[in-house]
Amino acid sequence: MVGPLLRSLCSAAARKSLSSSSASANYRKPYVFSRASDLARPFSSSTAAASSPSTASTPATVVDPSRLRNVAVIAHVDHGKTTLMDRLLRQCGADIPHERALDSISLERERGITISSKVTSISWKENELNMVDTPGHADFGGEVERVMGMVEGAVLVVDAGEGPLAQTKFVLAKALKYGIRPLLLLNKVDRPSVTEERCSEVESLVFDLFDNLGATEEQLEFPVLYASAKEGWASSTYTKNPPEDARNMSDLLNAIISHVRPPTATLDAPFQMLVSMMEKDNYVGRILTGRIYSGILQVGDRVHGIHATDSGPAKTEEGKVVKLMKKKGTSIVSVDSAGAGDIVSMAGLTSPVIGHTIANVGVMTALPTVDLDPPTISMTFGVNDSPLAGRDGTFLTGKQIGDRLMAESERNLALNVLPGLSDSYEVQGRGELQLGILIENMRREKFELSVSPPKVMYKIEKGQKLEPIEEVTVEVNEEHVGLVMEALSHRRGEITDMGPVPGTVGRTRVCLTCPSRGLVGYRSVFNSDTRGTGFMHRAFLSYEKYRGPLGNVRKGVLVSMGYGTITAYALMSLEPRGILFVKPGMEAYDGMIIGEHSRDTDLDVNPVRSKELTNIRAASKDENVKLTPPRLMSLEEAIGYVASDELIEVTPNAIRLRKKYLDVNKRKTMSKRPKD
Repeated sequence: MVGPLLRSLCSAAARKSLSSSSASANYRKPYVFSRASDLARPFSSSTAAASSPSTASTPATVVDPSRLRNVAVIAHVDHGKTTLMDRLLRQCGADIPHERALDSISLERERGITISSKVTSISWKENELNMVDTPGHADFGGEVERVMGMVEGAVLVVDAGEGPLAQTKFVLAKALKYGIRPLLLLNKVDRPSVTEERCSEVESLVFDLFDNLGATEEQLEFPVLYASAKEGWASSTYTKNPPEDARNMSDLLNAIISHVRPPTATLDAPFQMLVSMMEKDNYVGRILTGRIYSGILQVGDRVHGIHATDSGPAKTEEGKVVKLMKKKGTSIVSVDSAGAGDIVSMAGLTSPVIGHTIANVGVMTALPTVDLDPPTISMTFGVNDSPLAGRDGTFLTGKQIGDRLMAESERNLALNVLPGLSDSYEVQGRGELQLGILIENMRREKFELSVSPPKVMYKIEKGQKLEPIEEVTVEVNEEHVGLVMEALSHRRGEITDMGPVPGTVGRTRVCLTCPSRGLVGYRSVFNSDTRGTGFMHRAFLSYEKYRGPLGNVRKGVLVSMGYGTITAYALMSLEPRGILFVKPGMEAYDGMIIGEHSRDTDLDVNPVRSKELTNIRAASKDENVKLTPPRLMSLEEAIGYVASDELIEVTPNAIRLRKKYLDVNKRKTMSKRPKD
């Protein structure tokens, strides 16, 4: 008895010594997965057997596809999607640290909008629901399009007071195109203006919208629920004050389980996944998120990326799955394996992008990608070459700007980036809000750049010039209707419908179609005309025949012809000339725009002129100068304001408007050339 015991103790001590020496060796020389070749390094069969479950049987962590539901929450902007997601997470036991918990980007929290789609998982009655929160703005429609292939169902959220609007039509058309069976949720029924008759009217409007978009008989049989996401309840019957035990989201969750089909997927087939989202992590590198179409994925599996080309599927990279993750509630958890029908995130490959297929090394079939609507607007990003360049930013060169834009185009399929001349890049997108968000993110990352005004992308078909037309819905007070109608007539808008807003007194709703070029920069004008009380919603409609040149939508500008610090003495004499964009103490240079002229022509002025000192007058007299507060432009206002011969200078600390050609003589020469 003593001999075997001693032998076992000695062998245990030897193993411990060996493991400790191995650990110390690893500590002295850590191994870092830094290259694709490192990630693809084969590992021993013993390690594989110890770290990953056997592939002969289904791993315990793989969810049965019949218990999965993949659902997108779609709606018009401000109809309550993200608030609804908060309540669903709380209903299923997730810890919500603050309101709008899924809005994780700083700009989303600041502006109160959703910019990118987010996926999270919740559990309800032995079922697992993968919920996708989507943006509501038309400019971020690409985020909606790319996630539609991941889901089998959708919750169409409609404001019971406003009814279906422009973006409701857009997101519903995308859902119906992919064969998704939506269920209708009438939100904000707790408002005093919402009645049962109003809800019935909105249901009829939504049904007509389904029918006009070509919905099938199966899709037309959608269930209707009534909810107040703000108060945290949903009901299958109309009510404004449900009983205390029913003030929860149980009815909505039960409707999702019963109405949405589980994914049709087989666990026995080879693994395939279409990448729908991509993000970067400082520790594990590129994280690829998508829905598994077939098979089982486990940590340590050998996979490769495939993308379709004209000559057939092409292999991009082969590697090993180093990490497998799934978002549950508001936290990210690591999992050992995932099966067909589930939505997961994986790390281990560095080359695949959105739209590529991740599959087992033996599979060479690429999954079909998502068709996106074409971009309608473009802007040119270039190096900042103003006299004040390089003072604020860190990234200044054309190569740095280009690398950042190319990385953005990989993450956001709705953006196209085309290299131009002399370190410039043409960025094509859906609208000025989408491009403004990109510019604002680059500002915060310490980039300096110059940006051209937005240009509409035309089409030529059968010798006819076509331009993008948008569907616009405007809701204003009656006293502002005349101003709004006049402004939109100058911008080639054509009215399709007009009438009072249901449930309100003194409000008018106008539906019209307008060219995209006419709406560039109009939102700030609209807010001024309506004193901030109006609502304007827009969504891309189609390409139609060119409607002719716009009317007079902007006056001339005041252009600086001096370099230095702006003085109050100079601005005092310039105030009668127009509206100023600057205040004393700011820097100015030749060709910088400092205000809007009161007439239609540009005017060269000197804002840096100082008072001449004599033995009679004192410089302290400047303190008595009282100036009207200037109009300090935000980035979105600047994008909508600049004309074709002007640029926006963007730095981390300032946004300035300037002429494209800073020299006054050069500007006069170029102004005589015929315009495109």
